[in-house]
Amino acid sequence: MQTWKPGNMLYPVPAVMVSCRDKDGNTNFFTAAWTGTVCSDPAMVYISVRPSRYSYKMIEETGEFVINLTTDSLAHATDLAGVKSGRDVDKWKECKLTKGKALKVKAPIIKESPVNIECKVTQIIKLGSHDMFLAEVLAVDVDEKYVDKKGSLNLKAAGLMAYSHGRYYSLGKQIGKFGFSVKKKKSGR
Repeated sequence: MQTWKPGNMLYPVPAVMVSCRDKDGNTNFFTAAWTGTVCSDPAMVYISVRPSRYSYKMIEETGEFVINLTTDSLAHATDLAGVKSGRDVDKWKECKLTKGKALKVKAPIIKESPVNIECKVTQIIKLGSHDMFLAEVLAVDVDEKYVDKKGSLNLKAAGLMAYSHGRYYSLGKQIGKFGFSVKKKKSGR
């Protein structure tokens, strides 16, 4: 076994695109891997953003953002949104993505994303290299093509992707579901 210096080795993590808007109506989006769920009731999430990033001030100013899930088909746009700054390029045009209207926030959704999570900032926690925007989920917009006949979400069909130590990965096959380890087997009578 080797021991390395302290670092963020909790992988894989979601690779999402976060869209935002300032008070003047200017919009942008960026890639974030430091994101996740923090509470289920009320539904809350977080994103961690460097204060030097172009979108940081937009989110700080309006207190709103949208987490847009990414897919295999959005891999190129996801990477580009993380390496180019909205200060220098129009990422909507560069990534060939479409702004959509959110239901509860003024920040736009990315229409090509299978799920858009509309968020309202409740707290900004200064941490060091990144500040954490803790937020309540106000609405979840789901592309109907990923909803089955029973009304269940089938994100496997979307081809979600994840980020792990500098690389993007397509999520693989399902190997179980919540509670499968304790489910009683049916008798074969």
